[in-house]
Amino acid sequence: MKSMFSLVGLLLVLAIVGVLFKRQTAPVAHPTQATGAQHNAVAPIAPALPSPPTGTPQQQVDQVKKALDQAVQSRPMPDNL
Repeated sequence: MKSMFSLVGLLLVLAIVGVLFKRQTAPVAHPTQATGAQHNAVAPIAPALPSPPTGTPQQQVDQVKKALDQAVQSRPMPDNL
């Protein structure tokens, strides 16, 4: 009897995990596809990815520091912090 409850509990947990996995991996519908609306929208352009560092390890460290400094300077911090 005890093993039967364990088996039923295990199957219940597996079913719940399966449903959650299916929901997480399901494709997300684009809002225009969901409503069927057709318009000429331009897709946003993704920012260019920086090239991987090259050169000696010290040059790579300098390149990463420079890239981080530029990223921090290009985005100002809010005053309310």
